Amino acid sequence: MIINKQLKLKLYKSNHHLYLAIDNHWFKTQDIHFDKLINRKELHQYLMDQSKNWIPCPTPDFKHIDPPLNQQEIWAAGVTYMRSRTARMDESKDSGGSKFYDMVYYADRPELFYKGNRRRCVGHNQSIAIRKDSTWNVPEPELTLFVSSSKTIEGYTIGNDVSSRSIEGLNPLYLPQAKVYDRSSSLGPCLYIPDSPISPETMIKIKISRKNQIVYQEQISISKMKRDLFELVDYLFRDQRFPNGVFLMTGTCLVPDENFTLKINDQVDISIDGIGTLTNMVSI
Repeated sequence: MIINKQLKLKLYKSNHHLYLAIDNHWFKTQDIHFDKLINRKELHQYLMDQSKNWIPCPTPDFKHIDPPLNQQEIWAAGVTYMRSRTARMDESKDSGGSKFYDMVYYADRPELFYKGNRRRCVGHNQSIAIRKDSTWNVPEPELTLFVSSSKTIEGYTIGNDVSSRSIEGLNPLYLPQAKVYDRSSSLGPCLYIPDSPISPETMIKIKISRKNQIVYQEQISISKMKRDLFELVDYLFRDQRFPNGVFLMTGTCLVPDENFTLKINDQVDISIDGIGTLTNMVSI
């Protein structure tokens, strides 16, 4: 029996099964309500206690992994890193919208926007999409929080906030069109559930490959984020309820140069320490 509370837990969804990884031990179950399972305080301890009721299994050979959500909404924070502020100001300077990105970076109130739901989100080894009416498309690798309906951060995953920068750059009011469309986000490969908050020294890494050649690669520590994670959660929950919990992308600092755009069949690999790697191919 596994009783060490300090072990890190990872929860995976694949082929109508849930898989729980505790250190090198794997368990699976089928007949369970995912939303009720994850939407609770002290999720780490609950899963440790419940693992004895799950079926031990070999390490799964995952081909595709579903995003770790069901009825939860996905929200995102913007301009939480200095690099993001600078990039957004550059892309919108011709439209006169650059000052708004400068203002929101320094404002008390953060930028928060709706990013979609399960229908618009894909998982690990599934295809993200770029808009056909956009000429400048980029991935945005982001630490993503799972927040319970009680407003507690219970887990973390990797998020890709795929964005059409040519559309948002024309006018900041076009942000919903640049950010929300079919397969405009990916989450995964798992829901990482530690017993304590994630370290601010955690690294986010991105690698974009094209025809087996790396065309962009960079990494950053989440300590470079201007906003506190609990601050973002507090603003998100103001005058809003999330009965099944919510996923919150926390912004990006890894922004390719303006001469870069995603192309069909590119491969995007995003890694975060402790969580793993989220891989997606690009399509339309």
